[in-house]
Amino acid sequence: MAVAPRADPAQFFSPDEWRALTTRSRWRGLWLVAHCWGVIGLAMVMGTLWPVTIPLAVLIIGTRQLGLFILMHDAAHGLLHPDRRINDAVARWFCSSSLGEYRPYHLQHHRYVQQAEDPDLGLSAPFPISRASLKRKLLRDLSGQTFSKQRIAPLLAASVKTSPLQRQSQELVRGWRFVIGNALGFAVFAAAGFWWVWLLMWLLPMATWLPLVTRIRNIAEHALVGRDQADPLRQARTTQANLVERALLAPYWVNFHLEHHLFTQVPCWKLPQAHALLQQRGITARMEVQPGYLAVLRQAAPA
Repeated sequence: MAVAPRADPAQFFSPDEWRALTTRSRWRGLWLVAHCWGVIGLAMVMGTLWPVTIPLAVLIIGTRQLGLFILMHDAAHGLLHPDRRINDAVARWFCSSSLGEYRPYHLQHHRYVQQAEDPDLGLSAPFPISRASLKRKLLRDLSGQTFSKQRIAPLLAASVKTSPLQRQSQELVRGWRFVIGNALGFAVFAAAGFWWVWLLMWLLPMATWLPLVTRIRNIAEHALVGRDQADPLRQARTTQANLVERALLAPYWVNFHLEHHLFTQVPCWKLPQAHALLQQRGITARMEVQPGYLAVLRQAAPA
């Protein structure tokens, strides 16, 4: 099948505007990575000093764990830093070590968005679903079942050789990379006398809140978006996010997903600027834009 139709930036922006939107910063991406880890660190300190705030820390940290993935996603497009070596090194060491595996997968998603060859099509295809089904999915996320299925089960399956050889190898590498990385983190915190901080304010958010916000993000981005869309303005969705949603659900402008699909050369921190320019010209009226995440979930699970 042919690649999905693309948007021409010249139809929406002047050359100066496009240059401003696509100019890559030598410091902004690095600052965002530092910001993400800083928020995680401060939330851990908050939970350590005032244990009653641990539930809030779980929400904050789980959202910033998603934030690290979002920044790695920008790096997959070469947007985190203008020097590709720095871009990739920062992403691998401070966001996610899976950059090399993720990049070709994700670029295929952009090339064939909402078409049969889109590797992410399975995330949006089941919708709409019943409200009861959505509740069950969210409960599995919050109870750690999704985490176990995605992180633990593949490693066990690969260890007992129940999958093809190449898949076994990939799953073993990913699984042991995860196990070793977290074992080292636990060891460092345990040596400092704070082993419980790693368990309650790193692994617990990863096993509960992170799967939930990742699912909601996936639903918001492409669920109920039509297959084989000829109009680039309808190939993905942008969801307006208030301050609370940005803090606990959609960090680092991930909610401007349609703008990202339209203009993949624009770094995440400039997506709001691109949206504002489109809005000034009346283009957003033709785009798939929803007023909030609750509105999207109501459409995805209407009854």
